[in-house]
Amino acid sequence: MTYNKKLFIHIMIIAALVLAYTLGIVFDPERTAFGSDLLSWIDPQLVDRIDRIAIESGGETKELIRKNAGWFVSHNGKDYPARQMRVEVFIDLLAKRAPYPVRSSNASSHERLGLTENDASRILVSGGVGLPLLDLLVGQGDNTGQEVYLRRRGQNEARSGEDVFTSYTESPRASWYNLRLFPESENGSLDADSVQRLTVYAGAQMSGNEDGDGSDADAYGDTAAAPAELRVFTRNGMEWIFSGIHIAEADMNKVDSYVRGILNVEGDDFSDSDEGDLMFNHSRITLELEDGSVKTVRLGPPDETGRRLARVSGSPYTYSLAGWAAERLFRDTSFFEKQ
Repeated sequence: MTYNKKLFIHIMIIAALVLAYTLGIVFDPERTAFGSDLLSWIDPQLVDRIDRIAIESGGETKELIRKNAGWFVSHNGKDYPARQMRVEVFIDLLAKRAPYPVRSSNASSHERLGLTENDASRILVSGGVGLPLLDLLVGQGDNTGQEVYLRRRGQNEARSGEDVFTSYTESPRASWYNLRLFPESENGSLDADSVQRLTVYAGAQMSGNEDGDGSDADAYGDTAAAPAELRVFTRNGMEWIFSGIHIAEADMNKVDSYVRGILNVEGDDFSDSDEGDLMFNHSRITLELEDGSVKTVRLGPPDETGRRLARVSGSPYTYSLAGWAAERLFRDTSFFEKQ
């Protein structure tokens, strides 16, 4: 046999072995089964169509709606700003392709897995006026506590997967609220560098003009009593100039931290209080921004627990602030001193 013939035969044998190996991988039963376990609960191409999410759990329904390119929590006929990042991450989990192996195709298993319609939590995702994009039931966890059982409503097939959903389905409504007094600070569009002047009226008893334009006339009104304490922080390049407060040696980083704290302060819930404007004349913080706009936070007096109600100019919402959160808005002089 010539050398060329031997080489040809060897090449053909190698090619046949490679083909056999490849076919073995492609048609391997276990590999094929694993491939069928991979799925996304909602088609990623449909994500942009989502405009409503209803989460039913424990007899309570939390409803999220999208309007004007933002997400809101709908409750008692009102729409409250939602935590945009939380909603987006939740949608990404529903659209993410991940292993969800089939555990049963028999309806008799639903009760054992917590997947009956009476027992399971429900995630209903809608878009437009068509049929729901997803109607998912979330059952109980498995014995390891790492996975949870799931099935599409109306189908018998039950699957399991990493438990990334119950932290959303079981969380209270307030966990979906964006409770920052300045919601735009969530995405960084409003930060400490935007603030050019900060005016703090602590313990004021004010009345008069309440149009929230940030002027001195607005602060005092024609018949208002002078506030118990007035402080003004004015930005001067990388530093701050102070009025109404004596600081022996100021730490500019602490002033910046104070301003960031005001922008990021959060309530612990929205309030349905129907108190009139006079209720919110106890104290006030006014922020003048680099774009010329003015934002004013007006607070009511503390209750017996220190909790206070707050309103922000230009916002229709009333926030409930825990005592410790409200205290951060009014720092002692010592806070700003260099150590």
